[in-house]
Amino acid sequence: MNSFEIIKTARLTEKGTRQTDSNNQYTLMVDRRANKYQIKKAVEDVFKVKVVKINTLNVRGKARRQYTTQAGKSPDWKKAIVTLKEGDKIVLT
Repeated sequence: MNSFEIIKTARLTEKGTRQTDSNNQYTLMVDRRANKYQIKKAVEDVFKVKVVKINTLNVRGKARRQYTTQAGKSPDWKKAIVTLKEGDKIVLT
């Protein structure tokens, strides 16, 4: 996998914005098969920053039901919370 296949998108939420301001942490949606070393290398390659720490977690998809009696499910995905070196930042806009 290359760096652009590993990093899917950045998650922009209120909690994530607070983490960015206070702890220099960014929340990314990443490929489910990627491990911490691959995620670290991908973030450093794509955004040209120094990664200090990475926390990952697998998020289960929610059960969905829409206009029918059949149940469905949104897809599972992997979240990575990336802590950057002091002074580095990722421009998301």
